[in-house]
Amino acid sequence: MDIDHEKHRDWVTMQLQSTCNIETSLFNDWFTGHLNFQIEHHLFPRMPRHNYHLVAPMVHALCEKHGIPYQVKTMWRGLVDVIRSLKTSGDLWLDAYLHK
Repeated sequence: MDIDHEKHRDWVTMQLQSTCNIETSLFNDWFTGHLNFQIEHHLFPRMPRHNYHLVAPMVHALCEKHGIPYQVKTMWRGLVDVIRSLKTSGDLWLDAYLHK
């Protein structure tokens, strides 16, 4: 996710803006080990991951109440975003250290 700088936002809002969830399905839950609930993982890092699906509806409702975006993507969109982010980071590294 694209985060430039803090802009004096609270911790919860920053966590929600810096990550997203991947759609829930039997396959996605199994394949990711329930870490498709990245929002809940960032908010409750010590919670056992098999409980994330229990708090997700409460977190989503809280976000709606306060007008904070709660992003959920498909597995494909999430993978494409990660690869694009890695390429951007790699390009920045090359520019900084290899003086293209």
